[in-house]
Amino acid sequence: MAERDDLLASIAATTADYREADGEVPTPERVERWISQFDAAVQIPILREMDHVLKHTYFSRKGTRKFLAGLFQTEKLVGEDPCAFWKGVKFLDIQGGGASQKEMLALFSKVLEKKCGFEAADCGAAPHAFVYLDDAIFTGNRVRRDLETWIAEQAPAEAKVHVITIALHSGGQYYANGKIKEAAKAAGKNIDLTWWREIELEDRKAHTTTSDVLRPVAIPEDEGVKAYVAGMRFPPNLRTAGHIGGNGIFSSDAGRQLLEVEFLKAGMRIRQMCPHLNQYQRPLGNMILDTLGFGSLIVTFRNCPNNAPLALWAGDPWHPLFPRTTNSDTSMKRFMAMLAKDVF
Repeated sequence: MAERDDLLASIAATTADYREADGEVPTPERVERWISQFDAAVQIPILREMDHVLKHTYFSRKGTRKFLAGLFQTEKLVGEDPCAFWKGVKFLDIQGGGASQKEMLALFSKVLEKKCGFEAADCGAAPHAFVYLDDAIFTGNRVRRDLETWIAEQAPAEAKVHVITIALHSGGQYYANGKIKEAAKAAGKNIDLTWWREIELEDRKAHTTTSDVLRPVAIPEDEGVKAYVAGMRFPPNLRTAGHIGGNGIFSSDAGRQLLEVEFLKAGMRIRQMCPHLNQYQRPLGNMILDTLGFGSLIVTFRNCPNNAPLALWAGDPWHPLFPRTTNSDTSMKRFMAMLAKDVF
């Protein structure tokens, strides 16, 4: 049991500040309860792979603060005088759902206050640029809709817009970029859009084989999965074995395939047992398109995205590794209370 106990403790340590403001901090006991839902033969192999993966895909509050501190002084963006640059920026607080943008802005405001003596709310009286700051981009629909509305209703005739995130997925960025440009053209406005990120994850269909998300190489011998696939309008887009993706998220292709197969099978069981999931909450993660699911493994200290496999976050009666919050108002209040105490 030594290896099992070590893995449980390691995963809990890596994710130790997950939803800390909401009292959802992981423990070895929670990890044990989660992994015990899988077949006994694959429990330790899954723990091994998840221990490796989460060290690459989990963004702690410390890592987020490091990202924001680096962003503050990114010379390619801010030039030689960071305070002057940020003072002239208008931070967009326009997110139509969730609290991630407000919380990222609150964290970055702390950086500005420490470095420059002013907060984000004090910036952009006569903006030379606009900043859309968030933690991650998955399908691209959130940023697309937010900026489409802003362009139609609030944006000036000409604007420089920086979209800044810790992580983005290539397909989502490509999709959103095209739609935002279409919105600008329709509105008769000149919007100069630039994307900034710390990590870019490949998820485009044309690059499935070298992607950084879960894309099975074959459909497993599982009746629930086979029935789901039979009901899809188009055959699933399978990848060719032998690749771990450009970001080295997976320890090996064998480890990657293990997660793809076991999370797909678990996702099917979860869909059958959990009554509150909608049709878009697919086995490997939320996706409007009729697929096996988005398959992202990015998790932040704030929350687990619904674009991750159901096996990671779905609940009642499934026991999730990362319980999601959908009550953004309550979670935001707790987050701001902790921030006010300098806990972050």
